[in-house]
Amino acid sequence: MITSIATSTLLEEADLLGAMILESEPFQAYLQCRGELELDNEAQALIRQFNDLKLDYEDVQRFGKYHPDYDKVSTEIRQLKRTLDLHPTVVAFKKAEKELETLLNEISGMIAHAVSHTIKVPTGNPFFDSMSCSGGCGSGGGCSCSA
Repeated sequence: MITSIATSTLLEEADLLGAMILESEPFQAYLQCRGELELDNEAQALIRQFNDLKLDYEDVQRFGKYHPDYDKVSTEIRQLKRTLDLHPTVVAFKKAEKELETLLNEISGMIAHAVSHTIKVPTGNPFFDSMSCSGGCGSGGGCSCSA
């Protein structure tokens, strides 16, 4: 492969950006919260219990309301999901994860728009993603895309 000075510089800049992300406050907070979540026995037990129940739920969903345990399993999984979502360690982890995701989305958008303003960057937010067309919308440009 032929490497030019521009390519070499670009790779060095990418490495620098990666290192900056790894040293960023959101990434460090994410690592700390992930570690706390992994060490929290109560949270891990809830996660295992939820994953086990999720298998039962998927089995019940195949038959829908006609399955004899449909109401029981559906209620149990909603209650367990709520308990899991309200657990303090899980809440802290999800918050840190969302902040890191926001940082990465912003960086992706900056890089994409530095290349061209017509590049569509998924943000992970359905509200903002629906405002731009990813092509093939079938509206003939009605969504302000260049179909």
